[in-house]
Amino acid sequence: MLKAEKTPADGARSRAPRFARRATLRRSLRLLGSFRFEQTDPAVFYGGLAEDSAAMLGDFYTDLTGAELAGATILDVGGGPGYFADEFVKTGARYIPVEPDPSEMHAAGLSVAGAVRGSGMALPFRDDAVDICFSSNVAEHVAQPWLMADEMVRVTRPGGLIVLSYTVWHGPFGGHETGPWHYLGGEYAARRYRRTHGKEPKNRFGTSLFAVRASDGVRWAASTSADIHTIFPRYHPRWAWWLVRIPMVREVLVSNLVVVATKK
Repeated sequence: MLKAEKTPADGARSRAPRFARRATLRRSLRLLGSFRFEQTDPAVFYGGLAEDSAAMLGDFYTDLTGAELAGATILDVGGGPGYFADEFVKTGARYIPVEPDPSEMHAAGLSVAGAVRGSGMALPFRDDAVDICFSSNVAEHVAQPWLMADEMVRVTRPGGLIVLSYTVWHGPFGGHETGPWHYLGGEYAARRYRRTHGKEPKNRFGTSLFAVRASDGVRWAASTSADIHTIFPRYHPRWAWWLVRIPMVREVLVSNLVVVATKK
């Protein structure tokens, strides 16, 4: 049996009780409800997601290492315009976002001290450099997401935390603004968006949006040198985490997959 599929729910229950308690239906409804603001008011959407991300990393880091986020160095791969910065700084952590696109770095008019321009597929950091390496909703925008995941492991110190969260292609949000037409194919969805709106979508299939599946994350988890602690659907309440165990079902019903690991 693949090590990533052994007992994700059992691993979460024994190793991450703080986040398991936080993963309620109320939290799920709040996060899913914020998606309606992703295009019209991204500060609202990403602000809520940032708050949840800081809490999630804090829970896992404490449960797995016994330490708080204060004083920890967090590398956010694909940090974008900096919506997450304030929430992580509030925890007392040192927050370093990495983003390859300069226009994306400045899209919200925010300025993040220490922000680094660089590719997630070749992170400009030495081995074992950070306490926590985190990536949220980025893997689906990268041509080689599992090379990026390997890079995340490389730059994390032994005993440090790796949290990779990404949007699953066949889930309801897989096509981003081109959905739900992505179910008929990414290229079709992109062409339809252009016809309807008179412009290319921000997330262009094959260029800045790729079909990354839940099974891809499970497969990477089975092959990585890092210790996998849990794999779960990010926006689901704790009692629905079993969905990640069911092939095919997870591709449609797990809208965002999270892989949590520590480096050996």
